[in-house]
Amino acid sequence: FDEDGREQVLQYVVQKYGKDKVAHVITFGTMAARMAIRDVARIQKLSLQEADRLAKLVPERPGVTLKKAYEEVKELNEARKSSDPLVRQTLQFAETLEGSVRHTGLHACGIIIGRENLMNYIPVCTSKDTDLLVTQFEGSHIESVGMLKMDFLGLKTLSIIRDAIANIKASTGKEIDIEHIPLDDRETFELFSRGDTTAIFQFESSGMKKWLRELKPNRFEDLIAMNALYRPGPMEYIPHYVARKHGREKITYDFPVMESVLKETYGITVYQEQVMRLSQIMAGFTGGEADSLRKAMGKKNKKIMDQLREKFLAGCAKNGLNTAKAEKVWTDWEAFAQYAFNKSHSTCYAYVAYQTAWLKAHYPAEFMAAVLSRNLSDIKKITQFMDECRRMDISVLGPDVNESNLNFTVTPRGDIRFGLAAIKGMGEAAAASVIDERNKNGLFKDIYHFVERVSLSSLNRKNMEALAYAGAFDNLQHFRREQYFAPMEGEREETFIEALLRYGNKIQIEKNSTQKSLFGEAIPVIPSRPRPPEVPEWSTLEKLGREKELIGVYLSAHPLDNFKVEIEHFTNCTLSELKDTERMRDKELAIAGLVIEAREGMTKTNNPYGTFTIEDYTDSFRIALFGRDYVNWKNFLTVGYALFIKGKFQPRGYGNNPDELEFKVNQIFMLSQVRDELVHQITVRIPIEKITDEFLTELGALANGNKGKVELKFSIFDPADNLVLEMFSRNKRIALDNAFFDYLQELEVDFRLK
Repeated sequence: FDEDGREQVLQYVVQKYGKDKVAHVITFGTMAARMAIRDVARIQKLSLQEADRLAKLVPERPGVTLKKAYEEVKELNEARKSSDPLVRQTLQFAETLEGSVRHTGLHACGIIIGRENLMNYIPVCTSKDTDLLVTQFEGSHIESVGMLKMDFLGLKTLSIIRDAIANIKASTGKEIDIEHIPLDDRETFELFSRGDTTAIFQFESSGMKKWLRELKPNRFEDLIAMNALYRPGPMEYIPHYVARKHGREKITYDFPVMESVLKETYGITVYQEQVMRLSQIMAGFTGGEADSLRKAMGKKNKKIMDQLREKFLAGCAKNGLNTAKAEKVWTDWEAFAQYAFNKSHSTCYAYVAYQTAWLKAHYPAEFMAAVLSRNLSDIKKITQFMDECRRMDISVLGPDVNESNLNFTVTPRGDIRFGLAAIKGMGEAAAASVIDERNKNGLFKDIYHFVERVSLSSLNRKNMEALAYAGAFDNLQHFRREQYFAPMEGEREETFIEALLRYGNKIQIEKNSTQKSLFGEAIPVIPSRPRPPEVPEWSTLEKLGREKELIGVYLSAHPLDNFKVEIEHFTNCTLSELKDTERMRDKELAIAGLVIEAREGMTKTNNPYGTFTIEDYTDSFRIALFGRDYVNWKNFLTVGYALFIKGKFQPRGYGNNPDELEFKVNQIFMLSQVRDELVHQITVRIPIEKITDEFLTELGALANGNKGKVELKFSIFDPADNLVLEMFSRNKRIALDNAFFDYLQELEVDFRLK
């Protein structure tokens, strides 16, 4: 169900069947090893520090028991024999309690619907988290006692589709019937074939994008198959599916009778339904027996599979099919059982994916606005989707009190505008009061007009500060962001924002006043408008920092924008790629990022250390410095520094997990020094048709006006005749400033740095 509609459906079910016939399914949370130690330590009154030490000795990965931890961690095993009886008893009791039920919860989507009062059949209880009854049997047992369990799933993608349709109506006036879009739309399949599937349901991963570009799907059935194949196990069949679709591999069948069932998937068994149908055609299985085979495959029930195997082989022999070949088919099916996926499920997924792709292909801004609105709580996803907007040439604009709505919306110019409710410190009620006033009485002329009109009972100082920091007043005339926070001159200790609010309050009180003169006319008392003090402009870094703090992302610019040349030419991976540590093992890595957090401290052995976190356009990454590394690089542990770092992942070599990979720093530069420290030559590659007198004059003037120490070379090429002429100046040395690179970009010429 649509995320927003799930609760409504649940309410409908309760109204239709009765509150005594509907219940949530309970879940039981059990004590994991770390939790067991902490709980017992608290009861035993073991010191918090010692309890924390013991708990942290347990390896932090799912499924680790204390028994396994004792085998892996020598220090923890020794603690079992500690001279301190409290430590020994804590571990002993924790091992006994490990796996015991600690608390109850509600299943994320499991709901029971009964034909009669549920208390006649199962034990129930209540929960503070719901008004409905809650079963006392968990999901794995509830069906075995005759109850019908249904999963009421809330799917964000359905909400995105609904929001996108609403955005289309708002921006174009068109009513889209998403259930009746054509399933053979050329633009939609071109989008899939390009792998442009960021934000497309079930088709977002980089691996899926790669195979879509190879497959070039041109029919809906290809999407169904890819959805079923792209999962552990069947992925090995994707290259064969692609090759067979494009005629590079011959399509074969073990028996001719299999063609009618496997033709749509080019002879490859992809779905459970295909196995069911083939068992009926080849071995004469009844519908019930075919369904039993499906269930046995899905649940990997070997006993039932063995029983059905004999029946299948006998049936094939009866129908004149070669027994050896039939055994091969069955063996293939047993392997297939490990990943069997039903076609109906895959079709539903593919249909929702197709709908999202159709919206992205035909109404990209409206679709991406819906995607951004539904991912506000996930900053990494917001950043990823904003990058996708930039790739699609869709501008994402900052909040604006004269244009923003609650969520991301599409402007008349086709840009996406940030929503007011998405600003931290702006509640939905405050944002709605701004939008309602604007919709009723028109745009705001300036900041005075704004505070005169918007109800200040709904909008407070915190809201006003959030709007100013986020740049929502930038398009109003007169004032810069920093001026709103400057202290006013005079006796009152207040900022310009506070003075504005005081002024606005007086105006609004005056408007609502019933004060009359002797002659029955209102006496206007108009306070003077406060004037902001002149203050220095914020630095770009400070302005962007405030923006990110309030919005969650950098919008008007990025602190690393001035270093795009360095990042493009001298780094060899992004911070998001560092997550795959095994792939990066022992590689010489060059990364860049902005320091967003830094900390220094002392180890247990009283040695200094430091940690810092850097952030680039893709992700963040934490680096630790110990010993000589800390001494060498501690001066770089400053928030706001833009750094260029060389290093590699290598085994830690100490502690509980000596084989665990950690990032070892070899060198750190300020990004601003990279050009001076590392670049000694630039080669400008110019196509011969661009060389004109005007071009040479401009280039000469730029080079002469940027004298420095970098050698300048030219590579003139003629693509038609495949000719290249290398040229260099014996005495021309230039400085590589951003103006020089902007000029090369404007000319659309390439360059190499050495």
